[in-house]
Amino acid sequence: MEDRYSLHSPTHPPMISTPLFQGLPSKVVEAALTHLVTRTHPANQVILLENDWGGSVYFIIDGWVKIRTYNLEGKEVTLNIIGKGELFGEMAALDEVPRSTDVITLTTTIIGSMPSQDFVKLLQTEPLAGMRLSQLMARRLRQVNRRLRLRESDSQSRVADTLLFLAEGQGKQGQAGTEIPNLPHRELSSLSGLARETVTRVLTKLEKKGLIQRKPETICIPDLSALEKMIV
Repeated sequence: MEDRYSLHSPTHPPMISTPLFQGLPSKVVEAALTHLVTRTHPANQVILLENDWGGSVYFIIDGWVKIRTYNLEGKEVTLNIIGKGELFGEMAALDEVPRSTDVITLTTTIIGSMPSQDFVKLLQTEPLAGMRLSQLMARRLRQVNRRLRLRESDSQSRVADTLLFLAEGQGKQGQAGTEIPNLPHRELSSLSGLARETVTRVLTKLEKKGLIQRKPETICIPDLSALEKMIV
């Protein structure tokens, strides 16, 4: 019987705990990772810059990064925040054009880089890998569409949706509920499109209502459905 890669298999190192490899033959995964290079980066380090040419695809082994761009007025816009198990840089590898966004670490982050040709070869030889990538990109598109629909909503709805957005992408089940990283308010501000002071005020209100619990490193959401009801 063919050995297939599982995200929960103890025989595989955490550097490949990405859904992209889920269900693929172990030999295929091992071959794809032959030239993977792993590095540890400090917080606030630029990993990629917009308009750079892409020679690698990157996998987050641990930590957090933000994907950013700038609007026509030159204001920074955070498009996404991703963490362990996610990948970035795949678009430049696929369409062979310069990168369209910047990527900056938010915390000390361990990142594995795979040569673009190895990534493309994996997609060409393993249809399931292509399906996994399509699912990832579809999920990201749905998240962006949802956030765009809420741009005209009140501040409470937008902050609540931002927290749920982070919970969907990187939430972990803790003893008291779903835990997400307690990001700086400037990052939540950029994600939600609100002033930092507004974000701080809304977070305080949500905490008083018992919808979130803030700790130094994490924000705990005891009941996701209760927080979702705050979105109008």
